[in-house]
Amino acid sequence: MSELQYIRSSDVESRASFGRRIGWRFEALAWDLLYWCPLSLMPPELASKVGGRLAKLVGPRLKQHKTALQNIGRAFPGLSVNERVRLALEAWQSVGQLAGELPHLSRLPPYTEGSVIDVVGTEILDHVEQSGKGAVFVSGHFANWEVMAAAICCRPVDCLVTYRAINNPHIDRRLNKVRHDYGINILTPKGLGTRQLMAALQAGRSIAILNDQKFREGIPVPFFGRDAMTAPGAARLAKKYDVPIIFVSTRRLAPARFEVIISALDHESLDHCPLGSPEELTEQITRRIEAEIRENPGQWFWMHNRWPK
Repeated sequence: MSELQYIRSSDVESRASFGRRIGWRFEALAWDLLYWCPLSLMPPELASKVGGRLAKLVGPRLKQHKTALQNIGRAFPGLSVNERVRLALEAWQSVGQLAGELPHLSRLPPYTEGSVIDVVGTEILDHVEQSGKGAVFVSGHFANWEVMAAAICCRPVDCLVTYRAINNPHIDRRLNKVRHDYGINILTPKGLGTRQLMAALQAGRSIAILNDQKFREGIPVPFFGRDAMTAPGAARLAKKYDVPIIFVSTRRLAPARFEVIISALDHESLDHCPLGSPEELTEQITRRIEAEIRENPGQWFWMHNRWPK
């Protein structure tokens, strides 16, 4: 496996105070002792179950639980209070399962005999790789979204994967080492790697972006009947370099077992960007994300402020 290419601004660390740097060290130690080591000693299925159960207990006591209930109410106004609570608990369980599965990513590779990851649409990945032109892969925070990146990169498709960097650089590097061992070689934090994304597409490589979170500088796009500020970058890059937009969804079938579904945003062509303006394409991407959430609402990350207050 090639060496991990890790793109991250050094400003976060160079501008940090001495006290902050010491705090990061203690946070990393607590991360290892209280979370990473205990769960890594368990079998993947058990770690997933334990993480899910703990999150269902702790999640409702966090302020993000109120956000989740509000978001579920906005998306599904016909649900009763009890149904909203049930759905929020399912979402907390899904997040907890992801946390339990993270230490075991390198033990859950796709495309191996007896793999716990079923990938539907591998012919699309093969076409993208053989074309030498690249593509823009878009997805959302479904189930264990780390699995999505591995399904792309391990086919293999030469792909630069964006991610949200963790403030603590020690934990951030450890997580990215796990991702590298899982088959993902190039990672760039959102907001820092635009040039890298453009250079990758220009060189005929692919990029992967999670496109379902609030972006203040984005454009208003209908999402469950309400405008939500959405990043148009994926559509603009696909348009600029005339590459297809490929949608990826991840579903948890059981603890530490998944199905990844690959499909083209435009089924008519896998060689060019779909017709429409970047704004129209961003709306299409958002509709696909909404449809997947409606299909599996308990496996989406409801805990962030997706809509304006």
